[in-house]
Amino acid sequence: MSDGAQPDTSRRLLLAGLDDVEDGAAIRVDVEGKRIALVRVGDEVHAIGDQCSHANVSLAEGEVDCDEMTIECWKHGSLFSICTGEAVTLPATQPVAVYDLEVVENEIFVALK
Repeated sequence: MSDGAQPDTSRRLLLAGLDDVEDGAAIRVDVEGKRIALVRVGDEVHAIGDQCSHANVSLAEGEVDCDEMTIECWKHGSLFSICTGEAVTLPATQPVAVYDLEVVENEIFVALK
């Protein structure tokens, strides 16, 4: 008898080494057709969609604010939360994707479905 739970169909994929991402910076990683910005703040790493929801611009090229936990789209100045993907300031109004990741022995893995 089924308990109604959906099977876990996610795959864990290696994105980068922890040392590949400088503290207070972001890098772009392309994996399985997805553009992902890896953002490092101290020992924490966050993964969000790398395309600004307002324009086709790489967020990984923007400035990271470690105190506010945001990344700025360099083209129009929109800020996005690196924790939730939410657009914090205009002109962007839509969030970007957020990905679950795990750091194991200094390697950064993402779970993709």
